Amino acid sequence: MTATDITVGIDIGTSSVKAIAADGDGRVVARARVPHEFHVPSPLRFEHDAALAWRTGPQRALDELGDVRPRAVSVAAMVPSLTAVDADGVPCTPGLLYGDERGAKNLDGVAEAGELREFLRWQAHERPDAHGYWMAQAVANHALSGRAVASMMVGMTAHPLFDGKGWNEEQLAAVGARIDQMPELGPPARPLGRVTGRDDCVLDGGTIDAVGEQLVAGADDVGDVLVILGTTLIVWAITDEYTSAPGYYAIPHTTPKRFMSGGPSNAGGLFLNWVDRMIGEGGAVSDPGRVPVWVPYPRGERVPFQDATRRAQLVDLDLTHDAAAVRRAAFEASAFVARRIIDAAPVDARRIIATGGGTRLDAWVQALADGTRLPVHVAEVPEGGALGAAFLARCAAGLEQSMIDASRWARTARVVDPDPAWMSAVNDRYERFTEVAG
Repeated sequence: MTATDITVGIDIGTSSVKAIAADGDGRVVARARVPHEFHVPSPLRFEHDAALAWRTGPQRALDELGDVRPRAVSVAAMVPSLTAVDADGVPCTPGLLYGDERGAKNLDGVAEAGELREFLRWQAHERPDAHGYWMAQAVANHALSGRAVASMMVGMTAHPLFDGKGWNEEQLAAVGARIDQMPELGPPARPLGRVTGRDDCVLDGGTIDAVGEQLVAGADDVGDVLVILGTTLIVWAITDEYTSAPGYYAIPHTTPKRFMSGGPSNAGGLFLNWVDRMIGEGGAVSDPGRVPVWVPYPRGERVPFQDATRRAQLVDLDLTHDAAAVRRAAFEASAFVARRIIDAAPVDARRIIATGGGTRLDAWVQALADGTRLPVHVAEVPEGGALGAAFLARCAAGLEQSMIDASRWARTARVVDPDPAWMSAVNDRYERFTEVAG
């Protein structure tokens, strides 16, 4: 390709690596997807083969974009994640993922705080001789450039190992690690290396997948709700105040004087795919009143419960229900979780902006609209994490001045409204959901 302003974003997700090549207007000129598996060796464990998912996957995804000549590359990934690596940067232990029980100890009473610290404690115990202990972004960046680097934006998820300025030597020592075993950290949206074998292609330090999604979604006004329909369901209500309900998070938005209230839930694609594997895809449901109610927690729940021991339930099931009704109930359960997060936010929601691979499933998007009673504006590019990373790559290449300008890449593919014929029955089921789920 002859365009001189192409950049690439790569998103390491729970079930695949996505890559997007985009021009200066945010138009996708090439895309690739490299699937990989996640492993659940026991109910409270959740891991990747990090050599395949974090090292080989990003390399393959970049290669599969074909004849593109990017000015820069940036890697987004889920957080927290951690693996031990050998002297060649090849992972030699499982890649631990968010919610794994090996990160659930001594968290100081703060939800998810210190999860990566506990991952490091386990990795250092398993492989005290490891060359390093790296997050997914650093593993990918080393594979692409030969340097184990990550942005400070990624480092912030390692608190208290990262203290806002750099790695904390005392905190690392307390779990059996050293500073020289951790990735180099640098400022976000800046060149921290060069991509091997690609002339004049710089490497950004990378980002968090949800940050990449938010940058290009267009959920920037008070009352907007960003819903990421991925393996993890992530819901952020946009507010003008830095506050949240107990059990939920409040974090800054990239737009000045805006904040986001909400957080991640396990009621996303991980839950829905599990239901599909049990019952098949089913068909259409003709009667809005003939749907049971799922409590969607086969591997526990994150916000607001932070309880890995919660388990799924299917209630009010009778002999008139079929696979289609059970599957519709699963989509509704995901929507009900989103509605509960939205209702807990200190703002009156006016619309949902949906992104993520799940937006390709019309049944999920419709259930989201029905279950939340809000119109759903579906992002034109489902791979929002990769697209947002591609914009950060533009910043690293000197093609943009500020990551805030990524909002100009936001485009809506379609708007899905709640179905009036379903509203009453779905609302009754939401009340039943809150009664059973707590």
